[in-house]
Amino acid sequence: MIILPRPRKGRRVCCLPQNTVFGPLHTPPHGDEVVMTVDEYEAIRLLDLEGLTQEEAAQRMDVARTTVQRIYAAARRKVAEALYEGSILRIEGGDYEFYPPEDTAWGCGRCRRHRRGFGRKHGE
Repeated sequence: MIILPRPRKGRRVCCLPQNTVFGPLHTPPHGDEVVMTVDEYEAIRLLDLEGLTQEEAAQRMDVARTTVQRIYAAARRKVAEALYEGSILRIEGGDYEFYPPEDTAWGCGRCRRHRRGFGRKHGE
């Protein structure tokens, strides 16, 4: 009998970042390019920019709080590495899916979604 691993659940994100490549302006980049996934970017946006708790971010991303904690730790490590090494930081890839179009409550404000409140889905 072959046992297959459970398929990974896509983490929900609002939209793709407007800028996907960051790096030093006045000197050539050093070290290897650092790649941050879109779901790691979303975790930083929710926790650091919007100031949500890990529980609130987990609800928005439709994952467990421990998963958000792990995603966030990986994202912070990548930002620190890029800053310290003077490397290029690129945001791309990952296991993610967009919020459903009817779920306008959790928009970031940059995209076409509207903020209607935090911590609950539209229609609840």
